[in-house]
Amino acid sequence: MRFAVVGAGRMGTAMSRAFREAGLSVTGPLGHGADGAYADVVFLCVPDRAIAEAAAIVKPGRIVGHCSGATSLAALGDHEGFSLHPLMTVSGDAEVDFIGVPAAVAGNTESALAIATSLATQLGMIPFAVPDDKRDLYHAAASMASNYLVTLEAAAEALLRRAVPSADRTLLAPLVWAATDNWARLGASRALTGPIVRGDAETVERQRAAVSQYATELLPLWEALTDATAALAKSGAREATSQRDAEGETAA
Repeated sequence: MRFAVVGAGRMGTAMSRAFREAGLSVTGPLGHGADGAYADVVFLCVPDRAIAEAAAIVKPGRIVGHCSGATSLAALGDHEGFSLHPLMTVSGDAEVDFIGVPAAVAGNTESALAIATSLATQLGMIPFAVPDDKRDLYHAAASMASNYLVTLEAAAEALLRRAVPSADRTLLAPLVWAATDNWARLGASRALTGPIVRGDAETVERQRAAVSQYATELLPLWEALTDATAALAKSGAREATSQRDAEGETAA
């Protein structure tokens, strides 16, 4: 198959490079208005709001795909089409390696889905299917895991600077890496540490008072996260108790 990548931004540039490195025949990244005249498959790496317009320009008879996580296949109009969304961030300040990256795939026909799955595999990704009616929920999970995590770390960095003005985020980075690594290996309940899971209410209240005094604007976020962490700790405790009971019954 001959591929054309439309969209010369960060994702389009990264995907075009990945196509070539995988030995695929690809033209691009192409700019706005490309119609994919000499391609069998046109892959749109344009902003979500521009997908429908870009798809409408593509000549009939081409298979059209997009790389949006949030946009449904309806944006591709009458084209046989698919989506392939790499579940990773592309910041633009370094070359992107898609090898081993999960990729959400969907297709409006069986053959389109097969192309998306095969393409992901050829690029070294790990494809998994996302139903079109669950796309918004999937993308909400991705946003929380990535975008909201960055927002959370920005808040933590702000608190650190209020305590130690000369400090920067590099002091927190090893802690963040260890926490996310533990979560990936062990799951949320087992990875959770700190005063809440230890039941140290006094320390938690002192922390709250400090945030209230020195970073009032962050108090609502702090309290919401404290409540959610307390609920996670209780859930983890119940799971651990149930597992111990089950192991005890098995041993008996």
